[in-house]
Amino acid sequence: MNVPAVVILVGLLVFLAHALDDLFVRTKVPDVLLLLVLGILLGPVSHLVSPGSFGQVGPVFTAITLVVILFEGGLGLDLRQLLLSLRASTLLCLLNFLASVAVVAPLGHWGLGLSWISSATLGAILGGTSSAVVIPLVRRIDLGENTRTALTVESALSDVLVIVVALGLLEAQRGGGLAVGRLLGSMGASFALAGLLGVCGGVLWSLALNRVHGLQNSILTTPAFVLVLYGLTELAGFSGAIAALATGITLGNVDRIPAAVNRRWFVSLEVLNATERGVFSELVFLLKTFFFVYIGLSLSVSGWWTPLVGLGITVALYAARVPVVRLAVQDSVPRKEALVLAMMNPKGLAAAVVATLPAQMGLPGGEVIRDAAYTVVFCSVVLTSGLVFLQGRGWLDGLGAWLFKRFQDPGPGTPPEAPTPDSAPETRSR
Repeated sequence: MNVPAVVILVGLLVFLAHALDDLFVRTKVPDVLLLLVLGILLGPVSHLVSPGSFGQVGPVFTAITLVVILFEGGLGLDLRQLLLSLRASTLLCLLNFLASVAVVAPLGHWGLGLSWISSATLGAILGGTSSAVVIPLVRRIDLGENTRTALTVESALSDVLVIVVALGLLEAQRGGGLAVGRLLGSMGASFALAGLLGVCGGVLWSLALNRVHGLQNSILTTPAFVLVLYGLTELAGFSGAIAALATGITLGNVDRIPAAVNRRWFVSLEVLNATERGVFSELVFLLKTFFFVYIGLSLSVSGWWTPLVGLGITVALYAARVPVVRLAVQDSVPRKEALVLAMMNPKGLAAAVVATLPAQMGLPGGEVIRDAAYTVVFCSVVLTSGLVFLQGRGWLDGLGAWLFKRFQDPGPGTPPEAPTPDSAPETRSR
């Protein structure tokens, strides 16, 4: 490896990332798409760089990126908005996962020649949405707070579903049998206990911030704490991603605790200052840049039939997302936001990582599952990015009116309705 050339490339990527971000603001062309294409050009096309060049650093880097993005995303979630949208995000996550398995299993069985359980495994791998794609994109789209929160929480919950269910199906293929009760118990524990650990970690760090803020060069101690909490949660067998999100939500809303409670319990809960939040935002920006280039480097498939079926699976997943949104959210959601909910079905880190396991375990069809999943990851990011571009220019308004006829169409100049406790997501925009 030519070290000076790599260093130059890293510097150029940072400059390019800022240019692409500015392009996103002005033209609505998502930067994640262009970064992914750049990674493909550097890796599978030109073979200038390969994922193997990074050794064990690559998987560690992707995990760190996911943790920081989820934590920083949680900081921006309002607790009240979270409670209002929790029903919609949970229902959206579950229905989308089930619909994905139902759609992908037949296509994998008849199109790729996989067994039914291998096809169901492929469906489970592709059953979530990518936090690393969804969170940066929804911040650039004009959405109500509840819709933005629902998409953020859905992406975090779905990562757990993908990992737990896919691993359960893989163990069943290896001869251990499919223990549904154990699978559901593992999922419930992963959600509940990881969330509890995240909340407790957030409160403890808020108590420690009073002293941390008195130290020099302490800005990066908070993300360091979140990484430690993530690792400990994963070692305990629970979802580190959910713990990172819960920690961010807790630290972002700790100022809502009445001062009287602090005085009664003789505690002082501190919040993150504007400088720390700004640093975290820039850190997310940089990590996201290198993450999507790395994903592009990692995408490689052989032959033409598997990618062709993968493209068909991608289209089927987005078609199935439409009835899922209709069932999961209420009619009070504006049509444009319902359309955005339907568009946000990209696959990412969880799918790419879990897709490599069947081949590593020596299971039949492992390479086919990996290649098909990689194709869907790429195609789904491209499709989501393209739809965001078209939606930003108003070119999908007619499609939204046709797909979501019964949803609200406030029209220009119409004030949003007042939020109600059981409306999720609500229509108020940021």
